Amino acid sequence: MASNVASGPDPDEVTTWITTTYPDTVVTTALSATFFSLDASASPNFATIVTTDEHDLGAPSNLARPGVYRLNIGVGRTTFKRLVGSTTDPDYAELDRVIPHPVYAKQHWVAILNPSRRTFDEVVKPLIAEAYERDAKASS
Repeated sequence: MASNVASGPDPDEVTTWITTTYPDTVVTTALSATFFSLDASASPNFATIVTTDEHDLGAPSNLARPGVYRLNIGVGRTTFKRLVGSTTDPDYAELDRVIPHPVYAKQHWVAILNPSRRTFDEVVKPLIAEAYERDAKASS
């Protein structure tokens, strides 16, 4: 687990990476969240960044901590099962660990709070690529 909140990319850097890597991405900011999709309606989206707990019942991610954000990624069933399928009682506030999304796990969404640089490069980027491709297939 990363102990330093600033050890990896911040939300702006994540946004820049997504929009540079996938230039057809539509970015919508609403309700204290940033949505990444391939449709101007922002739905469906393939990833989101949230910086407040207002969308989660009971504030499980404790996003009120300074500098903490959650990156949410919609992946396929196989990837979801491989990464978090056997997870029981996840710590939704743990930094730098892929967890089931606290609200949308049933829709195969995973989440990570403040990924470290290494985790972002080795784990998160491939997950975003998968989510983007899934959204592209659904949009075509």
